[in-house]
Amino acid sequence: MTESEPESESSTPVYDLVGVGIGPFNLSLAALADGAPELRTLFLDAKPAFSWHPGLLMEGTTLQVPFLADLVTMVDPTSPWSYLNYLRHHDRMFPFFFSERFHIPRREYDAYCRWVTEGLASCQFDAHVDRLGWDERRELFVVAHRTADGALTRVLARQVVLGVGTNPVVPEPLRPLLADSAHTGRVLHSADYRTHRARLAACDDVTVVGAGQSGAEVALDLLRHQDGAGAGGPYVRWLARTNAFAPMEYSKIGLEHFTPDYIRYFRALPEDRREQLVREQWQLYKGVSDETLGELHDEMYERTIGGTDPRAALHPGVEIVATEVAGGDYVLTCRHAQQDALFEIRTSAIVSATGYAATRPAFLDGEEGEGGEGGERGLGTLVDWDAQGRYRIDGEYRVALDPGVSGTLYVQNAEMHTHGVGAPDLTLGAWRAATILNAVAGRTVLRVPERAAWTTFGVPRPGSGTDRAHPHLPAPASAHSAVHEENVR
Repeated sequence: MTESEPESESSTPVYDLVGVGIGPFNLSLAALADGAPELRTLFLDAKPAFSWHPGLLMEGTTLQVPFLADLVTMVDPTSPWSYLNYLRHHDRMFPFFFSERFHIPRREYDAYCRWVTEGLASCQFDAHVDRLGWDERRELFVVAHRTADGALTRVLARQVVLGVGTNPVVPEPLRPLLADSAHTGRVLHSADYRTHRARLAACDDVTVVGAGQSGAEVALDLLRHQDGAGAGGPYVRWLARTNAFAPMEYSKIGLEHFTPDYIRYFRALPEDRREQLVREQWQLYKGVSDETLGELHDEMYERTIGGTDPRAALHPGVEIVATEVAGGDYVLTCRHAQQDALFEIRTSAIVSATGYAATRPAFLDGEEGEGGEGGERGLGTLVDWDAQGRYRIDGEYRVALDPGVSGTLYVQNAEMHTHGVGAPDLTLGAWRAATILNAVAGRTVLRVPERAAWTTFGVPRPGSGTDRAHPHLPAPASAHSAVHEENVR
């Protein structure tokens, strides 16, 4: 149906749940919802097919979580959409078994997710959402999206889940360069690294910015483009604001921060305490795997055999404060934080591996001409944003809306400020999707564990054993009774 063909009210399909965005998290929900046949679901994505961080799908890179953290297994190991079933369908079970892998290739995870989307009728690509609104008369969400040929289609939904992912973030001094097409291919975010990999490998000098896994992988890949003696290929420089190139926290007890137990504890904390914790816990989600750090060290060790200098440098504790173009190069003015000293770096190319952040989707504020009708309000005006323009999100991932909206809006991977460092981590993806699915269905479609960690986060509850020595300890506030629990629908 096109804009010139007004649709009748009866012809507009109504879904129990419409998902916007098909990344791993909404795909997990789509896969789990396949086991709830009473629900009519639809998931939309603007891309022509599933792709997951294509700019970083280099050979040799792996997930930072075990393969059990696939789309479904952590809550439903019997699902037909598990990674192991993907291997069985592609006759890769024996090779996988003999490889003794626990962390799988990133490229194969991408292929696995694509296989799931191809098997789920609920997943629709080439569907660019223009507008998400609320129809007050019908008391339904209206999702207006365009197909590849430009035709406008409207569907109705009782509930909607946003899984649109995050957008690349770059330091402010690099933004003008990144926005100027004259620098395309030489100043870029790591999300586009693979696209411009050959050009970067041919540069004389490449500076990588950012202390996380992406920065480490880009630096390592560029090092491997040097020849055996290190004379060919680019000089590789790695800068980071953190005081060290630190390994990701990967101890068995430390990883319990990625459990529902920690989420419940974190949600009950005051907002300022939550903000502080997220900043302090950067090694839980911004560090580098031990293996990658070891490979970087080994590459540089090889290049110094025989007394040669490595054509590489690592600079922690450094931030870029200004940039300028000088001839065909870039001059970076940098500040070393601990020494409070400025210095300059001249480089041929810059890769900003500085992460991602959740942003407000444009379709929340779509204009009336973009799929809107009389009596329909754009959802952006109906979301109860917090003081920093973020969603207020409850324990079941509902977004706080205007009281006049009777439908429910959920969100995935935009809740680090309310749920903690596990928001972007694949470990909790299936658990969060199951939590949302149970809320959407109004029944327990999939049982989720009451307790998943050995660690007691916060004051122990009476009866836990600790109160025997301290019989007068008060019961701690739960995540559901704390004053910081948002009252949302």
